[in-house]
Amino acid sequence: MEDYIFKTLVFSLVSLVLYPVLRVINVYWWRPRSLEKQLRQQGIQGRSYRLFQDDMKEISTSSKEAWSRPMTLNHQIAPRVFPFFYQMVQNYGKVSLSWIETRPRLIIADPELIKLILADKNGHIIKPPLNPLVKLLQRGVTTLEGDQWAKRRRLIITAFHLEKLKGMVPAFETSCSGLMSRWEKLVGVQGSCEIDVAPEFQNLAGDVIARTAFGSSYEEGKKIFELQKQQAVLVLEAYFGFYFPGLRFIPTKKNKRRYKLDNEIKAILREMIRKKEQAIENGEVGADDLLGLLLQCTEQEQNGMTVEDVIEECKLFYFAGQETTANWLTWTIIILSMHPSWQEKARQEVLRVCGNTPPDMDAINHLKIVSMILNEVLRLYSPVPALYRHTNQKTNIGGISVPAGVEFVLLTLFLQQDPIYWGEQFEEFNPERFAAGVAKASTDQMTFHPFGWGPRICLGQTFAVIEAKMALAMILQRFSFELSSSYTHAPCVGITLQTQHGAPVILHRV
Repeated sequence: MEDYIFKTLVFSLVSLVLYPVLRVINVYWWRPRSLEKQLRQQGIQGRSYRLFQDDMKEISTSSKEAWSRPMTLNHQIAPRVFPFFYQMVQNYGKVSLSWIETRPRLIIADPELIKLILADKNGHIIKPPLNPLVKLLQRGVTTLEGDQWAKRRRLIITAFHLEKLKGMVPAFETSCSGLMSRWEKLVGVQGSCEIDVAPEFQNLAGDVIARTAFGSSYEEGKKIFELQKQQAVLVLEAYFGFYFPGLRFIPTKKNKRRYKLDNEIKAILREMIRKKEQAIENGEVGADDLLGLLLQCTEQEQNGMTVEDVIEECKLFYFAGQETTANWLTWTIIILSMHPSWQEKARQEVLRVCGNTPPDMDAINHLKIVSMILNEVLRLYSPVPALYRHTNQKTNIGGISVPAGVEFVLLTLFLQQDPIYWGEQFEEFNPERFAAGVAKASTDQMTFHPFGWGPRICLGQTFAVIEAKMALAMILQRFSFELSSSYTHAPCVGITLQTQHGAPVILHRV
């Protein structure tokens, strides 16, 4: 009996020691090697798995090296923006294997495969799992999955219906008029001045969001934007670093800073929510903006939204809505400065359609050349140049059997600058490509993904288009512009595609 008890105890102790050891070996060696074997057996080439050495460090190093020097004034930006991914496509083709921690990553630059991945409706392909430090930037609808995502999206999408957006046009105009007044003062009696338009458009986009979503002006939300930018820098650092379970609980200097920023942002939003609720209760304002709509959802038990959920959606809209549109307008002014003939064509159209008055919704819909220009800017300088997905179960994509736990990097920027689909002059800025609409701009309409595709296509697409058209039209009515001699052509990607050294231009009163 004692011998049996002794053997049982020894077996239990050995099991307690062996189980975590075998689990670690499985996570860090057997499973990655098995996944690699499955992918390579299907002809996929790329980099081999290395213990405790993923490709994130090399991605970061190659980017820093590419960004250490400017590029010439041309539009083939992929080698500078994504040097690691660009080299992988050159070396291994439009489907290649890379690694992030212990997870295989398929780098995809094939339009048909990207279409299939983005169009997935069966729940096999989801957003990649993010470590908790990265999630601090926002945990809104873009991070949800399944029924929770579908319900939240249905709630939010009503705020972006066309009739709602038409009602926002006066707010767009107010924000743009404020920017025009500021620029008029800067130009002054001399009739011209140098200005960095990148922060100007950040302010404009922020003001538009504050007015349309929250019923306030930019100054009230300015602190949120500043804190979100600081958080974005720390989030990128966490994303490229190696995360291990429990790291978020270690009170490092940067971790403490991350949580401090998160708490400050939430505190400001809570106060904005309190004021909004009070104003609605007093009948001072309606509940037809984004914040009002979300607050109505918290009152209905079936929607399952809490005030904390509302805060996360606000964080998402503040950041995503500002960054994408601001960078889109920045690149538009830079490119039209490089191509003055197109700048003048757009100006003549705006003056013909709108005269010297701000465009209303009908005028916005008739600005064909402006639309062509904005689409061509999106093709060459898409604010979101890559999309990321993850398989949560085994699935088949275009004949490729992809195991669970594989990530996808969808290189939409590469599709938009591929000569196979856009012709030998793919590097040229030529808005005429879009003269007959987006569907006929290339040989394959699936090569243009500026707002994503499929069920998760950007909710704010029409909002951004109206804002960009109005801002550009009102600028063209009042100013011409050219690149400053201090401008450095240096596109780089953080959360979105940015100008590394700003966007100084010379404004001239028309």
